[in-house]
Amino acid sequence: MHPAPRAALLFDIDGTLADTDRLHLEAFNTVFGPRGHTFTPERFKAELQGFANSAIAARFLADETAAGRIAIMEEKEATFRALAQAGVHPLDGLLDLLDRCDAAGLPCAAVTNAPRANAELILDATGIRTRFRTIVLGDELAHGKPHPMPYLEGLRRLDADANFAVAFEDSPSGVKSATAAGIATIGMLTGQTEATLRAAGAVAVAANYVDADLIAFVERTISGAAG
Repeated sequence: MHPAPRAALLFDIDGTLADTDRLHLEAFNTVFGPRGHTFTPERFKAELQGFANSAIAARFLADETAAGRIAIMEEKEATFRALAQAGVHPLDGLLDLLDRCDAAGLPCAAVTNAPRANAELILDATGIRTRFRTIVLGDELAHGKPHPMPYLEGLRRLDADANFAVAFEDSPSGVKSATAAGIATIGMLTGQTEATLRAAGAVAVAANYVDADLIAFVERTISGAAG
């Protein structure tokens, strides 16, 4: 890797660093099922994946008080963390890519709508928290994904130029957030279809970080050769 000045990589966490969607689906059904909402994998992809908890609560818990919504969403996240304690694993090729970033001095950020406790659990469980210079949490900003603010904040913290940055996302809302911030975005095929991710703005897709086309695209973009 030969990154240009102010080049960077920015990663979503759930479904992008580790395939955690099945655990979130189980947690939602455990907590929301008794409240009248049961989600299939298809509904999860369309109505839950990538959205901030505040938006999910507003849609599915409209009859609850503000305090009730917060409590129910906290119960869901606690359920997810209990399920994740059994172990989550980084996607294939991720550790090799992060090794190459370290060797080249290419900074990385994690950018997520997940609560801090969830984000830190996944990063710690996969042993990669120290590989990221910063963790940007959408629910600690004025706007989460699909607004571009989380990715703009990630660029700001890394002092990075969007023209030499690549983002990795697995949800339409995440792809829209990153592309609206001007970042070329690769859609990770851990849950959504290629057509869905490309429709949201992904310039390429990959199943994992072993993908040779993904690595080639990253190297072109961070070096400035893609322009």
